[in-house]
Amino acid sequence: MSISQDLFNTARELIPGGVNSPVRACGSVGMHPLFIDRANGPYIYSQDGDELIDYVMSWGPMILGHNHPGVRSALEKAMEKGSSFGAPCEAEVELAREITSALPGVDMVRMVNSGTEATMSALRLARGHTGRNKVVKFTGCYHGHVDAFLASAGSGAATLSIPGTPGVPPEVVSQTILADYNNLEQVQEIFSREGEEIAAIFVEPAAGNMGLVPPEPGFLEGLRKLTHQYGALLVFDEVITGFRLSYAGAQGHYNVVPDLTCLGKIIGGGMPVGAYGGKKEIMRKMAPVGDIYQAGTLAGNPLAMSAGIATLQALQEMDYETLEQKTREMGLELKKTLEEKGLPVQLNQLASIITLFFCQEPVKDFSSAKNSDQSLFCKFYSGMREQNIYLAPSNFECTFNSFAHGPKEWEKTLEAARNIKF
Repeated sequence: MSISQDLFNTARELIPGGVNSPVRACGSVGMHPLFIDRANGPYIYSQDGDELIDYVMSWGPMILGHNHPGVRSALEKAMEKGSSFGAPCEAEVELAREITSALPGVDMVRMVNSGTEATMSALRLARGHTGRNKVVKFTGCYHGHVDAFLASAGSGAATLSIPGTPGVPPEVVSQTILADYNNLEQVQEIFSREGEEIAAIFVEPAAGNMGLVPPEPGFLEGLRKLTHQYGALLVFDEVITGFRLSYAGAQGHYNVVPDLTCLGKIIGGGMPVGAYGGKKEIMRKMAPVGDIYQAGTLAGNPLAMSAGIATLQALQEMDYETLEQKTREMGLELKKTLEEKGLPVQLNQLASIITLFFCQEPVKDFSSAKNSDQSLFCKFYSGMREQNIYLAPSNFECTFNSFAHGPKEWEKTLEAARNIKF
């Protein structure tokens, strides 16, 4: 028995399911999880001593690669001064300046400790600002484990076939209106019926929790127009896309400016952190300036803030266009390799993110994403992992490239795909 298997068996006696986030259990792919000892650059190293090329990258934020020297140095210097103050520090002001300078839709920003906290707080702010309760979300989009957003969520909920979840009162999700991603006409119909009661549309500007599904031309622009027309807010969940599609996020990439933006762990170099921000007139509704309450002892802690500053400053100097080109080339080669084996393959690629779906028709929403053959995906996942290529153990997650990956890693990845027996 491997060390990872032994640790997993022990963990199941101490932690529900043996993991602290459900998808990590690898149950949907019929394997046990790998327990990770350390990571560096594009590699992770298991407790068993195996070196694997990592395309999960802590579920996206490690775009600079693991254990980046500049980020590590910033953390070490911050740690010398203390890990948590529960009081303001200079680093949170500096990180706020970096974020507001980078994102077109963010004039002011409030730090929190996770993407879930960010979406939860943005929802409260949207409702408090508009005086309305209803919210529109899209099937297959995941906005953290907030009660109101667990109706037809993507990510782990989709992987485990959980449409909602026990513990969420029906009256909570009754205020959540579901629409199909990329179906602007359906959203228009919803607003024609209930627009005066809708506080906000929450959307992943490029969906990343049903696998990668980019927006169709005009979709985001249409949502922006609708929310303006009905006095609702447009909220971009950029936990995945922020500082990954471009330094200006999806809002800069698509030139569609939301009212509120939610951000996740990439702004802390992978540390536990999140943020929500937006226009000043909206953000000033938050306490202590306004009367909408939200708080957090560890919000703005010096470790996460220092790592975030180092990450964003490093990203300002990086060549996003070249990374996108290399990612596209790798995705097309992977698709070609699998098609030569007689497999039906659809490739969705955007910036440094790809998803391969095992189906005949293009994937444009959650319904078409669910057409992907999960038995083929399981063979693909297990075949790649057996050759030390580490992918997300769910077809409803993304494959993340990084600035640390190079030709050597990409060639090994393609060679592994060529070797799989389906």
